Amino acid sequence: MADATAALLRELPSIDRLLSHLRAAALLTRYNRDYVAQTCRETIEQLRIGIRQGAVDDVGEDAILTQVERRIAAESQPGHVRVVNATGTILHTNLGRALLGQAAIDAMVAVAGNPVNLEYDLAAGKRGKREEALERLLCQLTAAEAATVVNNNAAAVLLALNSLAQGKEVIVSRGELIEIGGAFRIPEIMAKSGAILREVGATNRTHAADYENAINANTALLLKVHTSNYKVVGFTAEVTLDQLVAIGKRHKLPVMEDLGSGALLDLSKYGLPKEPVVAERIAAGADVVSFSGDKVLGGPQAGLLVGKKDAIVRMSGNHLQRALRCGKLTLAALEATLRRYRQSPDITQEIPTLRAFTRSVAELCAMGESLLPRLAASLGQEFQVSLQGSTSQIGSGAMPTEELPTMVIAVEHAKLSASAIAKRFRRASPPIIGRIQDDKFLLDLRTILDADDLMPHFPSE
Repeated sequence: MADATAALLRELPSIDRLLSHLRAAALLTRYNRDYVAQTCRETIEQLRIGIRQGAVDDVGEDAILTQVERRIAAESQPGHVRVVNATGTILHTNLGRALLGQAAIDAMVAVAGNPVNLEYDLAAGKRGKREEALERLLCQLTAAEAATVVNNNAAAVLLALNSLAQGKEVIVSRGELIEIGGAFRIPEIMAKSGAILREVGATNRTHAADYENAINANTALLLKVHTSNYKVVGFTAEVTLDQLVAIGKRHKLPVMEDLGSGALLDLSKYGLPKEPVVAERIAAGADVVSFSGDKVLGGPQAGLLVGKKDAIVRMSGNHLQRALRCGKLTLAALEATLRRYRQSPDITQEIPTLRAFTRSVAELCAMGESLLPRLAASLGQEFQVSLQGSTSQIGSGAMPTEELPTMVIAVEHAKLSASAIAKRFRRASPPIIGRIQDDKFLLDLRTILDADDLMPHFPSE
């Protein structure tokens, strides 16, 4: 055994010999020599380990180069790949939240490979403001005096607190000290901003007097946080934005509201639960309102800040704003999305998120009925598929207690568990992500805009 192992180790070819092989020549036309050589070294090292463990008996150059090719192919796959969201969670944080509308996609493509007037005033021939077009659209859509944009809503809150209350107190209800995904909490964000948290009220009840009694010479801001990812029910009381604005006026203090999700149109017009509309919060007197671009709005990840000009100017002039600013791809996609809100005759058909929100059960049922026989034929006789009623959710902390009626395709197998079926679908190309409920693997149709997406393409067994 020792002699055989030693013989195999001696047979391993040198790196130069592998690189001079005819098959390596094809690799060298597509990849640089250093990369191919390093991959060969790593492959040889793995073979040495395998030989010593008695797991390798072929060290021919063709066999080795086959492994090199496979390693390169694996390393060439992107870390983020397209998946099919059949979970029924429309704004799925783990799956990238909002899908962009075609206008936003086209705008990103247009600027991606070309120079653009990002910070250049074409009329004046000098440096300009990168958010000028966005600010104009946001002010038109919300009736705010001014606006600015950063890379997400947590960054927006951080920038606002640092600009308006660094070293001073910010009063917020104890019932609104939210935690968002990844264990990021309002108190921690406030601490990073340099502002001082002043909690008032109780978890379930806060009154106007709690704010009034907490105001002192070091108070800089009154903050209201929309509890978009949970609801407190039962014996509760909260201070409305109108009440908070009145308190702010009496004490000459600005009022900020963090909406988290935030909507630019009234979703209740489409039979959906009411979500705070940004323009209504501005009309109510908020000095600053922050909200997300990639949630209910249906655009790219961004943190949007709208409000009174003096407050926004302080944020725009803060050096922290540069560290949090958006690049040209985000700005292009966001501008295109906002322009469609401004101009579209039917925005619900142009923004995929809004389309998913507003699809009728009849439409979903028709899709399911047409898809059922095709899916059954594709999966084979051992699988059973059926169309059932169920519920979907908005996701990403928006309207946490609300569910939307939907239709799902249940996929079952006599010998495979729901988890095993889910794993099989995740191996499809592209991977299909469903959900497991009551020991059944479900494909929710509300998040499927193209029925063909649910026809799985499995790799060769």
